[in-house]
Amino acid sequence: MNDRPALPDAFDLTPVGVIESDFPDKFGIPRQPGLASEARASLVLLPPFDDPLTVRGLDAFSHLWLTFVFHQSPEHWTPLVRPPRLGGNARVGVFASRSTHRPNRLGLSLVELVDIDTERGVRLILRGADLVSGTPVLDLKPYLPWAESRPEARAGFAPEAPPTLAVALSPAAEAVLTRREDGDSLRALIRQVLAQDPRPAYRRGAEERVYGVRLRDVDVRFRAQTDAAGETRLEVVEIVTM
Repeated sequence: MNDRPALPDAFDLTPVGVIESDFPDKFGIPRQPGLASEARASLVLLPPFDDPLTVRGLDAFSHLWLTFVFHQSPEHWTPLVRPPRLGGNARVGVFASRSTHRPNRLGLSLVELVDIDTERGVRLILRGADLVSGTPVLDLKPYLPWAESRPEARAGFAPEAPPTLAVALSPAAEAVLTRREDGDSLRALIRQVLAQDPRPAYRRGAEERVYGVRLRDVDVRFRAQTDAAGETRLEVVEIVTM
């Protein structure tokens, strides 16, 4: 006999805020939070959640959990997915992955809380976010390291941070950065994002193709090359203001 109570077919969820970030497009976003510490973002709370009372005491915490919606992912899902960490070929169950293609398209991200601005509503200044601009946030909660950090935990097919590639900038790209007030931080962000190799997981080694990743208000165009030691590196060939 099944004595489980009947569940509703759906639950109504209301975004409490929206993300404004250095990532205007989802291509190039680090696949996990914290991999690009120079990534800037703000969580702007929406009415009626933009009352400063809702964040009273939050400044005592350094990190937050954000529950959000992968709003740019398709609504359909499949039981098996192909994680980039496995080269984009091997399949695992959707619930054994952190894929964006999920039954309810929910995501969870751990971000650093830098500041709280309550002058006009509530704006939380964040660092290390892996969220595209426009992402709807459903909830936020303080991170408790004593309860939620488990160094002894097993991490399956992703036991450690992914390897990174060397990144070089052409003289033309450097010239663009030197003319910008945020040139130093943008240079660091470019290096951190490209070091993760944002190309599709099945792309490896040198290519003639030039890719473009949008960061802040620029299009960073890069290609993969092989150095004298046979190692792949990414070279920024051009930075174009959008």
